[in-house]
Amino acid sequence: MKILIFGAPGVGKGTQAKILSKKLHIPHISTGDILRAAANSKTELGLKAKAIMDAGELVPDDVMGGIIKETLNDEKTRSGFILDGFPRTIEQAEILNKVLNELGENHLILISIAADDELIINRLSERRECTVCHTIVNLIFLNDENVCPNCGSKDTFIKRKDDDADVIKNRLKVFHRNTAPVLSFYEDKAKLINVDGTKPVEQVTDDILNQLNLN
Repeated sequence: MKILIFGAPGVGKGTQAKILSKKLHIPHISTGDILRAAANSKTELGLKAKAIMDAGELVPDDVMGGIIKETLNDEKTRSGFILDGFPRTIEQAEILNKVLNELGENHLILISIAADDELIINRLSERRECTVCHTIVNLIFLNDENVCPNCGSKDTFIKRKDDDADVIKNRLKVFHRNTAPVLSFYEDKAKLINVDGTKPVEQVTDDILNQLNLN
């Protein structure tokens, strides 16, 4: 099963992708994680990507296209994948379409998760990163906002620059300007599944599985 998770920043794409990855036993490919790893490596490309992300802008298509092509050529994606965070522009969608055609993968499912901008801003403003294990969490959903649920470290959370309110608002502007049109690109190229991202996480998952006929 080849799945694209689509929606604005903070709508819950990553959360649902991780859940579906476990349920469907296919890899979750997060371009955000790939880019953050590149940024942490402090290579020339990584530092360039970090500067772009810190400003809430999009990483150039040629860079992202190369990353995705290399990833989808990996043996672990042969039985399927969940692609999270790509494509973000029409140009990237065309790049992905070319890559998939070369790999003989023509049966895509696009899951579109929607939520109002105000809700997204509130959600992202509460995101934090653990400085020990680099896990991204949301304080809204933590039982103890001082303890990392992944590594158990205490008082290690920091707020990333790209989760500041002004940067979030800019990211949403970029999404509506550059990424939202991608949905129309896939109208005749993929099976479209629309879900309400304002519902509780478990209910969003159930809605997706029902539309995939897996419940």
